Amino acid sequence: MPGRLYVVSTPIGNLEDITYRAVRILKEADWIACEDTRTTRRLLDHYGIATRTISYHEHNETERAAELIELIGQGESGALVSDAGTPLLSDPGYRLVRAAVLAGVRIEPLPGPSALLAALVVSGLPTDQFHFGGFLPPKQGQRQRLLESLADEAATLIFYEAPHRIVETLEDIAAVLGNREIVAARELTKMYEEVLRGTATEIAATLAARDSVRGEFVVLIGKSLTPPAENVPVEEMIQGLIAAGVERMEAMKTVARERGLSKREVYKLLSGPAGPKPKPPK
Repeated sequence: MPGRLYVVSTPIGNLEDITYRAVRILKEADWIACEDTRTTRRLLDHYGIATRTISYHEHNETERAAELIELIGQGESGALVSDAGTPLLSDPGYRLVRAAVLAGVRIEPLPGPSALLAALVVSGLPTDQFHFGGFLPPKQGQRQRLLESLADEAATLIFYEAPHRIVETLEDIAAVLGNREIVAARELTKMYEEVLRGTATEIAATLAARDSVRGEFVVLIGKSLTPPAENVPVEEMIQGLIAAGVERMEAMKTVARERGLSKREVYKLLSGPAGPKPKPPK
């Protein structure tokens, strides 16, 4: 009789954040597939779990998934975990779960900790709709283009970001999305848990002033605060973005996108009889 696959959520920091059921399943499983066996072993040792571990990460998941499905077909049951939180969310696991689906394996989820949900519920931002985008692209151009594509999304935007890129990412958010409410959370459930609130420019300045920044971040971006009404003067919209720390040309691009205008059309509106004479965009 085939075994089954359990997808088990584990703590994102505080080891007490695990369910009774998760501990039981990890003890009863024939094996545990995990990103880093050393990281998972610390959790298992804490709860006296002796189940053998099998390395399963982004560099071996294609071939290892086939091996694990074969073990399940032989009657073994296995648990899939990530280093922290819920597997598959910006972590390996999709290929194994997909292979299990195709093989007709029974899959059982064990819900639990998730950094994106933990950050969302303490953010104070709307929770009725949200868009999770995983990690933003490391290259600035790609990152800005992605942010631009989500500018009109009627939902709270959520991303993960590494500590060495957080300041420049916040600067890009300010440049592309303007004066929006931002929440940046790090080290959630750990000793140095921190939730920063403000504009992207304000939070970037706070972090840039520190000697070092540690811990991966969850960055949440509120919906656009720019008034959509057509009777709001373009210059007023641009000045509002500039006041939030956005460069003038970036503010013009943002307003052009939100008003459905080209950059040259915005320039013409600003170059009217009573308007300023900015340098035309190229």
